[in-house]
This record gives sequence, structure tokens and C-alpha cells, in this order.
Amino acid sequence: METEVNISSTYITLGQMLKEIGLIDTGGMAKWFLSEHEVFLNNEFENRRGKKLYNGDVITIPSHGTFRIVSKDH
Repeated sequence: METEVNISSTYITLGQMLKEIGLIDTGGMAKWFLSEHEVFLNNEFENRRGKKLYNGDVITIPSHGTFRIVSKDH
């Protein structure tokens, strides 16, 4: 089951999304989280915390679930 992540701008970075969904407490934890967990963006491995996520992108973190970016601007 996918969880929608609503954003009010055109994009959100992967690090910001991790904070938004509550997997990390601060932006500084993003680098650590990405080194410890597998993260897939649209079924491709991704480990850049600054990677921009746009409307419709699907992020899968096997140990935490699947998330879909939904932009109100789109």
C-alpha cells in the first residue's frame, strides 16, 4: 500500500521527504539514513539526499513502505 506525501511546491528533496514522513528528525540525519537503508526511486536505487522528487514519483523503502509524491501545484 502506498502512502501519499503531499507537497505544496514543484518538488521536494529526498532528505526533506524522509523528514516529512517522520523517518528522520533532522535534515542532517538523511545522509546516515541513506547509508543504512535501501531506498528506491521509481524502482531504481537512490542514495542522494538532494535528489529532487516530483509529482508522481514513487519512493520505496523496503523496511518502511512505499510513498508517492503528490504535488498541489501539478
